[in-house]
Amino acid sequence: MAAPAGGAEAALAAALADVPGLSRLLEIDPYLKPYAGDFQRRYKLFTQTLKNIEEREGGIDKFSKSYETFGVHRCADGGLYCKEWAPGAEGVFLTGDFSGWNPFSYPYKKLEYGKWELYIPPKQNKSSVVPHGSKLKVVITSKSGEILYRISPWAKYVVREGDNVNYDWIQWDPELSYQFKHSRPTKPKGLRIYESHVGISSHEGKVASYKHFTCNVLPRIKDLGYNCIQLMAIMEHAYYASFGYQVTSFFAASSRYGTPDELKELVDTAHSMGITVLLDVVHSHASKNSEDGLNKFDGTDSCYFHSGPRGNHDLWDSRLFAYSSWEVLRFLLSNLRWWLEEYGFDGFRFDGVTSMLYHHHGMGQGFSGDYSEYFGLQVDEDSLVYLMLANHLVHLIFPDCITIAEDVSGMPALCCPITQGGGGFDYRLAMAIPDKWIQILKEFKDEDWNMGNIVHTLINRRYLEKCIAYAESHDQALVGDKSLAFRLMDAEMYTNMSVLSPLTLVIDRGIQLHKMIRLITHALGGEGYLNFMGKCVLSILNINFSKRTILSRTTYPYFYLENYSQSTHRCDRIVLDTDEEKYGGHQRVDHNTDFISGAFEHNGCPCSLLVSIFREKKFLSVFRRFLNL
Repeated sequence: MAAPAGGAEAALAAALADVPGLSRLLEIDPYLKPYAGDFQRRYKLFTQTLKNIEEREGGIDKFSKSYETFGVHRCADGGLYCKEWAPGAEGVFLTGDFSGWNPFSYPYKKLEYGKWELYIPPKQNKSSVVPHGSKLKVVITSKSGEILYRISPWAKYVVREGDNVNYDWIQWDPELSYQFKHSRPTKPKGLRIYESHVGISSHEGKVASYKHFTCNVLPRIKDLGYNCIQLMAIMEHAYYASFGYQVTSFFAASSRYGTPDELKELVDTAHSMGITVLLDVVHSHASKNSEDGLNKFDGTDSCYFHSGPRGNHDLWDSRLFAYSSWEVLRFLLSNLRWWLEEYGFDGFRFDGVTSMLYHHHGMGQGFSGDYSEYFGLQVDEDSLVYLMLANHLVHLIFPDCITIAEDVSGMPALCCPITQGGGGFDYRLAMAIPDKWIQILKEFKDEDWNMGNIVHTLINRRYLEKCIAYAESHDQALVGDKSLAFRLMDAEMYTNMSVLSPLTLVIDRGIQLHKMIRLITHALGGEGYLNFMGKCVLSILNINFSKRTILSRTTYPYFYLENYSQSTHRCDRIVLDTDEEKYGGHQRVDHNTDFISGAFEHNGCPCSLLVSIFREKKFLSVFRRFLNL
């Protein structure tokens, strides 16, 4: 039964009073008015949590620096201070090389709220009992009597040696650590992201290193005109084939590529080139590994995760965080700050946001755009509030920090300011676009491409919520599917891509369509653009972004030709011709042609140009490009 009109008006007024920017959000999208109460509830949960952190922890700034006390730390006097949260443990001990692996010689003292601490005095010469490079373990005695060997959730460096199945926790405490030499670059106005995986960045049949990426890949990224890199698979993960999406040690940079200092050098070198560096952060779930992961750290099914079915992601076979838990908030918020402060990252691409936002995790759901799908009991508001806190924190400590949400559902206001009741993200990935290109290549002949449908998909995004466009996802190439280039050219990629072999129709068609797919995606798809490493092996398939591009200025596409004469409406030159020889084309467009606009107004522009496209005498499409004279 609908609420009485007076009651609905009172509820709306209350929501507007509680959420300072909600009126602006509802002005932008009046269809959200029936859900004002949902925005009110989310915002109040956010502000209440922030207030609790202020009262109990001295503020989110201090709260998010908990990596300075939790884990294992060398003190000024040479001693060692250790702290863990293990609410389900009966006892906690530290062991390792330093103790001859005696499991019980260094017991922690139990504190309130499931915390445990230990202080180990220094040696007589004031040096640490646990030197840099030595192996450690936390020993947990469970309430059921088990003795469990664990890696601290706050461990900063873990390695897997030889044929060992599990990772070892290494005390990373060098006398001299890497010192950053370069300041962070200014926040790019238009993001051009090169998504990268360090391990697969070499043509050699081995896992590449941070050093290799720094010396060999970064200069090429810079030369291609990208102003941002997004690094995958940096947070340590035992299963390499997961491409970093089954994290085992959240504070440890993956040792398979090198040392923490070598990652810092990579970031610092990128900054010296004016390149912003984003981390692909995975806070949506965690690996089920227990001996070298977070799972069952204190011997219970819960600790950092929900207990029972709610704590398991059935599709990913992983554990799900209990975002309402105080110590989980401490752990995850501190983790974000760690990567910003310790390694110099400039922001994050949050993985698996759809899974976080809904209790159903997006499984078996086809989001139609009906607003009722984004509100109500199916929304996990604990997760949503965590994301609001995360965005609040990173933009508080670094105002130019960039956050990107990987959300396939299209939740309204996810990329709106928190003061409006939104999620606070700067961008979302335009995830429908790569799916559209795959669908077209799978299901349609070239002559049956529907330009109206393509353009609709490219520009179909929420007003004032910025998107990162991309023509293809890394998932398509990494999980058994094909890249766009292979879908277009397939086997001939191996035999006919050389200038020493004849140009075939398959290769010619594939290259031309590949260029145009990327061009129109870049132009219309969003306020930023992303390309995954490996999709640009051939420079012929790239747009050099250091040149002037035609990125859309607003939510709606406008194309402009340069150097026009206002009196005759004659456009003197072509801005971009994909058939030019330098782009691998055949120079079939006459650049001496006059392009004359007519004096007929459309969409607020006084003059426009009508362009008709035909192929093999079959009419494909007629569309207008508007020139604002």
